[in-house]
Amino acid sequence: MLRLAIPAFFALVAEPLFVLVDSAIVGRLGTPQLAGLGVAGAMLTTLVNLCVFLAYATTAAVARLLGAGDVRAAIRQGMDGVWLAALLGVLLLGVGVLGAPWIVAAFGASDTAAPHAQTYLRIGSLGIPAMLIVLAATGILRGLQDTRTPLVVAVLGFGANLVLNVVFVYGLHWGIAGSAWGTVIAQNAMAFAYLATVVRGARRQGASLRPDLPGIRASASAGAPLFVRTVSLRAILIAATVAATHMGDTSIATHQVAWQIWTFLAFAMDALAIAAQAIVGRALGAGDAAGARTATRRMLVWGVWTGVLFAVVVIAARPLYIPLFTSDSAVRHLLAGTLIAVAVLQPLAGAVFVLDGVLIGAGDGRYLALTMPIVLAGFCAVLGTVLALGGGLIALWWWAIGTFMLIRVVLLGLRAYGDAWLVTGGRRRS
Repeated sequence: MLRLAIPAFFALVAEPLFVLVDSAIVGRLGTPQLAGLGVAGAMLTTLVNLCVFLAYATTAAVARLLGAGDVRAAIRQGMDGVWLAALLGVLLLGVGVLGAPWIVAAFGASDTAAPHAQTYLRIGSLGIPAMLIVLAATGILRGLQDTRTPLVVAVLGFGANLVLNVVFVYGLHWGIAGSAWGTVIAQNAMAFAYLATVVRGARRQGASLRPDLPGIRASASAGAPLFVRTVSLRAILIAATVAATHMGDTSIATHQVAWQIWTFLAFAMDALAIAAQAIVGRALGAGDAAGARTATRRMLVWGVWTGVLFAVVVIAARPLYIPLFTSDSAVRHLLAGTLIAVAVLQPLAGAVFVLDGVLIGAGDGRYLALTMPIVLAGFCAVLGTVLALGGGLIALWWWAIGTFMLIRVVLLGLRAYGDAWLVTGGRRRS
């Protein structure tokens, strides 16, 4: 598990550094440029994140076939995911390029920021097909129990993005367009590196690289439930942010910092989930249902104890890292209280991430799709109650987000406790 999870963690951490690098470099050009990047970056990130099912569904399918001993079929299944990623990427590229003015206007960008946002969005959209291919190819490698290659590609991609941004923005004076071009080139280089690795493996196994329409449809069908799951999670994130915004500037500033800390910790949890996807998928593909359940129990313990460790660090280290985020005394005070809720929820989060990964690895996406609307409804009901009673940000975290995590762990735990998800064989039939 550690062999899979540790490289996955560092690869996951490297990915958001793309946005941080762009922000740091563009920020020196001026506030309008940075605001434009904020709008365009949010849109591009959302489009890519909604397609994360390309990685998850592919990991589960490939791992299951690997466990069944059919490496050629595993890679062939993965290539169907890559072709689906390419098709979706071209579609979303068109949305970004042609719809840039309307998208930027919908975000409410100011007159000074809008031109920069449109420029970045149009150019940045050229990297969407590459990033979706990266997701699908990453799923292939994770399914094949390889998380080291994605780590190497992510680190090299981050380095290339940094160098190209500096050269294009400051050396060639291309402004925000230079930042967009630097990122697009780095993203396409990453996609090329992944494809070269996957194609090399396919040729060794004699697997076909040509598009297969039934296979592409099967990949889309497997990914659809995970898409519903992701949309529900994004809706919860947006609802919490909107609620914090209406609580005032101090609350939204505090919420953004607290959520970024939560998100960073989630990367480590997601690494455990990725390991769970690969391990459980392979065990079920090999017909080892008992092994899948045993691995689930062991990973669940790891997830909870990782959460406990994070909780201790978050609380104990508050005096050290809170001043790094803000000098506002009101924000610091509110953040100190909010982070207690963030910390207490970490063991619960550890269990949720692992169980989520287990069921994704088992190909049980339909259950996740059916239960996430229940989670969303429960979260919104509690959030509405908090707002109606005049609760503040700390109440939002304790009650609304706490309820969100509690409902998830109950629904996931009930499913994992039963046997319905333990479907063995090279391909899940039910």
